[in-house]
Amino acid sequence: MSHGNWYWHELATTDTDAAKAFYTEMFGWEWQGMDMGEMGMYHVIMHGGEPHGGVMDIPEEPKKQGVPPHWMTYIQVDDVDASTAKAKTHGGNILAEPFDIPNVGRMSVIQDPQGAVFSIMTPASE
Repeated sequence: MSHGNWYWHELATTDTDAAKAFYTEMFGWEWQGMDMGEMGMYHVIMHGGEPHGGVMDIPEEPKKQGVPPHWMTYIQVDDVDASTAKAKTHGGNILAEPFDIPNVGRMSVIQDPQGAVFSIMTPASE
């Protein structure tokens, strides 16, 4: 993978079991559990033996604010901080400033000038 490529797709939902059952039936996806400690269980989407995304519960605070189930797309970048700054100069709204998730990578959440939301990420291993 390289700068600008689609990297990861993640479903935040209120019912991970129902979501997993739906996508297993639809696409034959398999699952690999990953304990994220305080964040709960993360379910990695496996297809053809390769990880392609994940499913997780919507965190409590966003759930209280009425955030509905949704997909988040991650685009790989070489430098999250520089790309976040670049998004600001081109009219992007930064919804989450760059942050790190240990052993996963560095990311931020951006809303483009038309209102679409996406994340950018530099994986920890790359």
